[in-house]
Amino acid sequence: MKQSHLFTKTKKEVPKDEASKNAQLLIKAGFIYKEMAGVYAYLPLGLRVLEKIKQIVREEMDAIGGQEFIMTAIQRKELWEKTDRWSDDNVDVWFKSALKNGTEIGFGWSHEEPITDLMKQYLTSYRDLPTYVYQFQTKLRNELRAKSGIMRGREFIMKDMYSYSLNAEQHQTFYDAVIEAYLKVFARVGLGDDTYVTFATGGAFTQFSHEFQTITDAGEDVIYVNREKHIAINEEVLSDTVLKELGVTKDELEKVKTAEVGNIFNFGTVKCEQLGLSIVGAEGQSVPVHLGSYGIGITRLMGVIVEHFSDEKGIIWPNEVAPFQVHLVSLCKESEDVAKADALYKQLQTAGVEVLYDDRDARPGEKFADSDLIGIPLRIVISPRSLENNQVEFKYRQSGEETHIFYTDVLTAIQ
Repeated sequence: MKQSHLFTKTKKEVPKDEASKNAQLLIKAGFIYKEMAGVYAYLPLGLRVLEKIKQIVREEMDAIGGQEFIMTAIQRKELWEKTDRWSDDNVDVWFKSALKNGTEIGFGWSHEEPITDLMKQYLTSYRDLPTYVYQFQTKLRNELRAKSGIMRGREFIMKDMYSYSLNAEQHQTFYDAVIEAYLKVFARVGLGDDTYVTFATGGAFTQFSHEFQTITDAGEDVIYVNREKHIAINEEVLSDTVLKELGVTKDELEKVKTAEVGNIFNFGTVKCEQLGLSIVGAEGQSVPVHLGSYGIGITRLMGVIVEHFSDEKGIIWPNEVAPFQVHLVSLCKESEDVAKADALYKQLQTAGVEVLYDDRDARPGEKFADSDLIGIPLRIVISPRSLENNQVEFKYRQSGEETHIFYTDVLTAIQ
C-alpha cells in the first residue's frame, strides 16, 4: 500500500468526549472513526489489525476442533423467553425492536439460545457429539456506560464458540482445551505474560465462570493475583470459600486493575433442557446435552493491545497483529533516488512482505511522527544521505534500535 493512496490520514485532534487512550491513539493514527459513544467504524488500517487478530483466534479454535459458521443478528423473542433471558430485569443490555407485522425481536448480545435451537435439527444421536462451532460476529449491547473506547462498546466484534457434549467428563475435557487455546491466543498477540485465568461470577450467563483478565491501568475490573502460582480471583467473588478452594490466602494476593479479554461458561444441561435439545443415547434413552460457551472480544482485545503497547509517540504494534510488517519511508526527491525507493517497495511486495510505503510529498518530521503514531514494527528510511553509502536505515519501533543495512541486503535482513 502506498501511503499517498491510503484512504485514511493521521489527525492531530480527537473528539472532545473521547477520554480513553486506546480510542484517542486509534483515531489519531487513522485506524478507527467514532460514530458515537461506544460505536466505532474500522478503517482500512484498523480492519487489517482486526483480521490479524481474528486469524490468530481462528487458527487456535480450529486446532481444538472448532468449525466456523455465522448466525443471524436478529433474535426471536420466544427463544429467550424459554430461558428467562428476554426480560430486561435479567438481561439489561438488550436492543429490541419490532417487525412491521408487530413481531418483537432483539438484536444479538449473545447466541446460546439461537445456536442451541439450531442444533436441534442436527444433533439427534450420541454419535453426533461432541460438536464445537464458533463465529465472528457483531454483537449489540445497550451498555449504560461506554467510556473506555473500543474496550467497552455498544457495537463490537466477538468470537463466540459453543460446545455440545455428551456428558460432564466430555465437556470438561474440551473446557480445559479451550483454556489452553485462549492462553495461546493471548500469548501470540503479545499479552501472555500479563493475562490470567480468573475465577469469576457468571453474571447473566451462569453462577460462576472463568475470565481471562489482562493487567492494565485502563481496565474496569479489579482482580487479586498470585503471580508465582498464576492464580487470579475477581474481586466480585473473593471469599474465604473461594480462597480455600484455590489453596491461597488473601495475604498472598496482589490487587490489580485489569481488562477482561475473554470468558468461558459452563451451562451444564440446564440451557439445553430449557430449549428442548436432547439426543438418543447408546441404549436408546433420552440424554440431555451439556453446553459450554466461550467468548473473546476481538475489538476489545485490539483496544487492550493499544493500551498495553503504546508510548508518548503512539502505538507499538506486536509483530503478529501489526497492520503491516514494514513502514518504508522515502525522503527522496531526485528522480534517480525515487526510482530506487520505488524499486525497493516493489521488491518487498514481490517477496510477500506487508509494506506501507510512505511516498508522500511531506516533510521528514511529519513522516517520522506519523510513522511513530501508526506503530508498524520496522521502519526503513531511504534517503539521499543513506544512498550515498548504498544503505538504508532500519529503526525498530519497540526498542528504538537503529542500524544501517546495505540497500541490496534489505530483503535478507527482513527475512
